[in-house]
Amino acid sequence: MAIIHNRVRDALTPETITLIGAVDRTGSMAAAARELGVVPSALTYRIRQVEDALDVLLFDRSSRQARLTAAGKELLREGNRLLVELDAVANRVKRVATGWEPQLTLAVDSVISRTTVMELCEAFFALDPPTRLRIREEALSGTLEALTSGQADLAIGVAIEPTFNGSVQSKPLGTIHFIYAVAPHHPLAQAAEPVTDAMLMPHRAVAVADSVQRGSGVTIGLMGGQNILTVPGMPEKLDAQLRGLGGGFLPEYLARPHIASGRLVEKQMQRAKRLVPMRYAWRRSDYDSEGRALQWWLTQLDKPTTRKALLERAQSI
Repeated sequence: MAIIHNRVRDALTPETITLIGAVDRTGSMAAAARELGVVPSALTYRIRQVEDALDVLLFDRSSRQARLTAAGKELLREGNRLLVELDAVANRVKRVATGWEPQLTLAVDSVISRTTVMELCEAFFALDPPTRLRIREEALSGTLEALTSGQADLAIGVAIEPTFNGSVQSKPLGTIHFIYAVAPHHPLAQAAEPVTDAMLMPHRAVAVADSVQRGSGVTIGLMGGQNILTVPGMPEKLDAQLRGLGGGFLPEYLARPHIASGRLVEKQMQRAKRLVPMRYAWRRSDYDSEGRALQWWLTQLDKPTTRKALLERAQSI
């Protein structure tokens, strides 16, 4: 089987696809040979090699004009697609050699403004970089784990203080203010303030699951024995609380528009205000400096306006 595959690969080259296309375009082996500047017998031999390797006829030779068979048309169509992809690969390799990474993976915590992240992506792609961008939505300690495990190159929204070593660097992103909110029809909406932990206990809490792959992860603001609805991310948490499925702490920027519209009710808590410092972190390159894609993102994150927007920008639908 391997020998057969090798025969096909040896015969089916970019050059032979070009030859087949020339014959189809000119209508004859002789005309194609003249156009390409090759001996007609050499061109015919190369096409025969492909036909023998695939065990198909590529041209209908019953008429004076060389016409592709159905198999030949399919081969030329797919072959031309592969030629385009080969050109793209060659172009990408040349550009990667200039310092761009082939792929950059971002681990973005679910508390981070999706609107701002997408606008940053838009600005990044406006550079027409050869770098493929991949975004992983994470939560809690899973955001940092994605970075330290090598599954991401840059983590945005690290709530857990990184354990510093030579492979990870970190800078402050800012502080997120969390407020407690419930739907207007939730029992706690009319509760006296400040709301105590004892008042919270009988009611379901909505919590974001830690996306960490190893271990049990962390929980924030939950009480032992309390009924909990666990959701995958902050957008789902907001949706659940808007529906009255439970109460919980939400980033102020996320909750404020819904409080203003009356779809959520903010409750003053007996607990101290929840102010969570966030960071961004990245893995150091194996070389002396980061790649150009990572450098671009770090430059954006170094701007106070960008950091503020990532932590306070309302989502757009």
